[in-house]
Amino acid sequence: MTLVASPPTTVPVGGPSLPQERRLVTSIPGPKSQALQARKTAAVSAGVGVTLPVYIVAGGGGVLVDIDGNSLIDLGSGIAVTGVGNSAPRVVEAVAAQLAQFTHTCFTVAPYDSYIEVAETLNRITPGEHAKRTALFNSGAEAVENAVKIARHYTGRQAVVAFDHAYHGRTTLTMSLTAKNQPYKNGFGPFAAEVYRAPMSYPLRDGGLDGVVAAKRTISQIEKQIGAENLAALIIEPIQGEGGFIVPAAGFLATLLAWCRANGVVFIADEVQTGFARTGAMFACDHEDIVPDLIVMAKGIAGGLPLSAVTGRAEIMDAPQAGGIGGTYGGNPLACAAALATLDTYESENLVQRAREIGTILTGRLNAIRAFDKRVGDVRGRGAMIAIELVDSATGEPDAALTSRVAAAAHAQGVIVLTCGTYGNVIRFLPPLSISDDLLVEGLQVVAHALANA
Repeated sequence: MTLVASPPTTVPVGGPSLPQERRLVTSIPGPKSQALQARKTAAVSAGVGVTLPVYIVAGGGGVLVDIDGNSLIDLGSGIAVTGVGNSAPRVVEAVAAQLAQFTHTCFTVAPYDSYIEVAETLNRITPGEHAKRTALFNSGAEAVENAVKIARHYTGRQAVVAFDHAYHGRTTLTMSLTAKNQPYKNGFGPFAAEVYRAPMSYPLRDGGLDGVVAAKRTISQIEKQIGAENLAALIIEPIQGEGGFIVPAAGFLATLLAWCRANGVVFIADEVQTGFARTGAMFACDHEDIVPDLIVMAKGIAGGLPLSAVTGRAEIMDAPQAGGIGGTYGGNPLACAAALATLDTYESENLVQRAREIGTILTGRLNAIRAFDKRVGDVRGRGAMIAIELVDSATGEPDAALTSRVAAAAHAQGVIVLTCGTYGNVIRFLPPLSISDDLLVEGLQVVAHALANA
């Protein structure tokens, strides 16, 4: 059976010249993918889960092609990683050129200029005009952990506050910062000391509480239970990712930032998922003119190669002793080459504007569904980072079972979507910024059909 619901279109940004179409030639997953999944089960730890067991051989624009020849619409971007598109030509060219020169020296042993150039670019494009410094790492979790280390060293304090519904990683410290138990924390304790949790602004579930009022509630809890004098840092996602694409009410972030400034607490913005044009601004902090002390970045930074960064105020970043931060692979030359090409693409192709255009399509289509389907409790997010929260139409309670059915039905029809949320009832849309309008709309139609029939 072959299903081709839209004609091939030109890939607007990046990616090889793959036909931009949804095409099903087998069931999902197909027989070759099923065979590979059996090998995965026999060879790979069962703890490494797979959302959709289709095994990919090519990607670009807005599609992924699997080993069975199916072409799937990609509304996940590898969890917001391939913002410029999969195998974007500039990235491929830059990495190939670096590969021919050298692959590794360890920057802390024998350095190279591309690391410096990435740092200079991040210092320029991140929020604020103050003097900045940058350090490069491998993953979002590693960058978060180092941001906390730097804040503790700078302040001489130990306590760290994270928020309800937060996700910051899977290492011992970042797992401690992460709120959700299953699957991220269950059975993996004990957790890191001096990590505390505070209430988040969650407009759908806190009665639309005013952002300033919600922040004052949070501050009161911090002052009573921890004490500002003991607090090294407050870390927050400007829009929560795994927690359910929660956008805090206006004024929440700004009020927290002002309190941090007044009390010598380092304000850390975790922009691992929200960074690099994803929300219709280069960084989500830009939407509310928030200038964090430290900003943590990863995912969309290098077109799919492993790289992360902490950028922040020079006096804070310079506090640790030489050798106190770093690592063998941090700022690997291949990843730096990819990052420079990726960052250039965001700016030269005006992908901030493209994210806004995608957001207009997403919110328009999803709000149209919400208007007549009370199971869609909320449509939220910014730019190309939009989600729907699915609920029981009678009670408003989270409906994780419905969410699972809708995602499974979309997958079966060749559309990759991801679920998230503390309650498992959120479908998130993170299309590559290289997707065409036609392909995006078709993917949304498939999801709408899946919801109507769930």
